[in-house]
Amino acid sequence: MRKQWVFQKIPNQQTVEQLTTDVRVPVTLATILAQRGLSSYNEAKAFFRPDLNQLHDPFLMKDMDHAVHRLMLAMRRQEKIMIYGDYDVDGTCSVALVYHFLREIYDKVEYYIPDRYQEGYGISEQGIRRAVENEVGLLITLDCGIRAIKLINQARKQNIDCIVCDHHRPGNELPPAYAILNPKQEGCQYPYKELCGCGVGFKLLQGFCQYTKQLMEPLHRLLDFVAIAIGADIVPITGENRLLAYGGIQEINQRPRPAWQALLQVAGIKPPLTIEKVVFGFAPRINAAGRIGHADAALRLMLEKDQEKAYQYADALHQKNAERRHFDSSITDQALSIIEADEQLKQAQSTVLYNQNWHKGVIGIVASRCIEKYYRPTIILTESNGKATGSARSVDGFDVHDAIAACADLLEQFGGHASAAGLTLCIENIPKFQERFEQVVTERITDEQKIPRIPVDIVIPLTEITSKLYNITRQMAPFGPGNMRPVFVSENLEIVNQPRLLREQHLKIEVCQNACEPLNAIGFRMPHLYDLVRENQPFRMAYSVAENHYNGQTTLQLEIKDLQLMNE
Repeated sequence: MRKQWVFQKIPNQQTVEQLTTDVRVPVTLATILAQRGLSSYNEAKAFFRPDLNQLHDPFLMKDMDHAVHRLMLAMRRQEKIMIYGDYDVDGTCSVALVYHFLREIYDKVEYYIPDRYQEGYGISEQGIRRAVENEVGLLITLDCGIRAIKLINQARKQNIDCIVCDHHRPGNELPPAYAILNPKQEGCQYPYKELCGCGVGFKLLQGFCQYTKQLMEPLHRLLDFVAIAIGADIVPITGENRLLAYGGIQEINQRPRPAWQALLQVAGIKPPLTIEKVVFGFAPRINAAGRIGHADAALRLMLEKDQEKAYQYADALHQKNAERRHFDSSITDQALSIIEADEQLKQAQSTVLYNQNWHKGVIGIVASRCIEKYYRPTIILTESNGKATGSARSVDGFDVHDAIAACADLLEQFGGHASAAGLTLCIENIPKFQERFEQVVTERITDEQKIPRIPVDIVIPLTEITSKLYNITRQMAPFGPGNMRPVFVSENLEIVNQPRLLREQHLKIEVCQNACEPLNAIGFRMPHLYDLVRENQPFRMAYSVAENHYNGQTTLQLEIKDLQLMNE
């Protein structure tokens, strides 16, 4: 699949020169900083040295005062408090964060996470029933609740007040909660809109500490949960998210709790931990608990204080993740075979597939895998409790949530973000939904959105790739959407020695430019580029710079994003 290289605009030259002088970095790096919106020494300092004192006042968030007062009232009245979270990484980390914090100062706290298969996403009737049976007075929902109008009303009738902490897009009607914390809700003046669910939960606790004049340090010690949620939920790592992720990653590397030590071991990850390692190492294993069984298993790991028990919990999640990978691979093969066998499906602008036997826990992953082959908005559906339930994933720039909303009359419920969403509908409505969704996507998707894009920061000669450049760019972390690892392009490259395919899927080459010292480069899951580099023609390469640790030696290595022949 051909990819479009999208080059950043050349920034103001005066700004670049000012940053080069003030920050004392090479012109290449000053250019990248200017492209990311930095224009002064103070801005660069705040970027390279994030400080938690820069966090926004939590009381700028709509309803924060109501939420904090209700939490304090529950404690004064000695009410039972239930922490209710979703079963994914963001949800379980949110519950771990709030439960851990409150348990240190109040003993009438319990948590509840719904079963993906028996209850589905968000607040469930079983969850409300449990709250009633346990005589809960205050329900705090995390990473869910913004669309649970009926069930929150049901809780209210049972004299249970709700504080909703959510970051998903609200519907036209809000639930009758005591307080709603969601920076995306209408009328909320909170300056940062991209918090994850765990981030919203953190703001509630920050507001509580601020109002009760408690020290912030114990709360900051729990930022590891927020960092993992940010990485796993693929929210932008900009603004406040970047501050929270930076602080959380520092916590994990300096004072890792037993859960993280255990996950590092079973996942075979070498410290220090980064957001990328969270995404590829931690998140799949934590998610596997709710995908293959009950998410309680992930929460038990996160709250465990005994190292040996934490290893046992982590190993169990590791095994569940292996099982998940088997389902993921098998169902992806089936889904791709369905598309490839149907010419109309192959030419479509969207993918909507249904199979009643597909495993509900991996359909979101399968949707993402299908997009790797057929780059277009994709929904994978399976049967659950007599309904069709699905996960949607989108391509860069296309709002899949809005496209699903245009089909709302065919759905039982839906919710999510621009890039990912969930939905439930009657099985008999699937053909109509497939037709409508295809029509909506066809009308709205642009030609640019149909081509995978690779953002490129700057074109440089290979001679600029040095340890100094790498060490400075490394300090731009944490990396993620909105602050990706810098991507460079070098042109007129040649292959040194024979290219290799590692495990038949990872491209390994040595490249040079104008007879300079060769550099190692690797393209993970890029066997399709093997024939291109064997042609012995000059090519250009988009890549980022990383370190390779092998046999006790550390060397620089280029991580390939894409290759193109110079004559193309």
